[in-house]
Amino acid sequence: MVVPQPLAFAAHPDGDATGCLVVFVVSHGHLALVQSLLNDMAQFSAATVRRVVLPLTLPEADPHAPPGGRPSVLQIVRNGHPLGYGANHNRALCGATEPFVCVLNPDVRWAGGDPLGPMVGAAAQLGVGCSYPAQYDDVGHLQDSERALPTPRALWRRRVLGAREMRVDWVNAACLVLPQSVWQALRGFDEAYFLYCEDVDLCLRLRLAGWALVRAHARVVHAGQRASHRRWRHTLWHIRSLLRLWTSAVFWRSRALLRRLPAAALTTTE
Repeated sequence: MVVPQPLAFAAHPDGDATGCLVVFVVSHGHLALVQSLLNDMAQFSAATVRRVVLPLTLPEADPHAPPGGRPSVLQIVRNGHPLGYGANHNRALCGATEPFVCVLNPDVRWAGGDPLGPMVGAAAQLGVGCSYPAQYDDVGHLQDSERALPTPRALWRRRVLGAREMRVDWVNAACLVLPQSVWQALRGFDEAYFLYCEDVDLCLRLRLAGWALVRAHARVVHAGQRASHRRWRHTLWHIRSLLRLWTSAVFWRSRALLRRLPAAALTTTE
């Protein structure tokens, strides 16, 4: 595989981020959450978002237009059969022409301002492959969206011993912005992961290709439902994805790369 080298990106030929972003959010019966998110985007992010792609994986009504109408195109996709997390994203974004793409969970809300404009600005920097915001819960506590490489030892320290993350090797995919060229070079998510670890794999492949993760000056509110902590089926999917990750060449190449880097060099704050 040819590894792409870091490139320079521009939000717009004139340096303007207006209408340069396609947002992807999938609903699994989450119409109420999606409606609130679309209202937030209409109120705060109209200048940045050109198009929203919304796959509906279950039968449900279309979201209604926000107060004042839709400032961006809403493209609704009704899947004939259930798809995995990565497959949903890859099919919806394969023909995107916008300079930047945004992967967004339905349980994310804006925190009284536009996070996407600053994230596009961060993702447009030289050598940056992905930007992300700080994530807070609904009572204002900073969430642990920045994570260390999920080795068995690291997971034991985090889940059983309650140890804090000391490194930022990857970030969860609740809210990410990538340059279109990076998304295409990485070929999106690896569809071999059905529901979990797609974001780990994407971040690791991004790092192996020489691009950086950047935390933008932006914040969102993320409910973070974490179904794998409550349902056996999701727990089994999670375990299966971890086993796939731990036996992948991407994991072992990334482990060797990240060991050579100090923790402070693993992420950048814009």
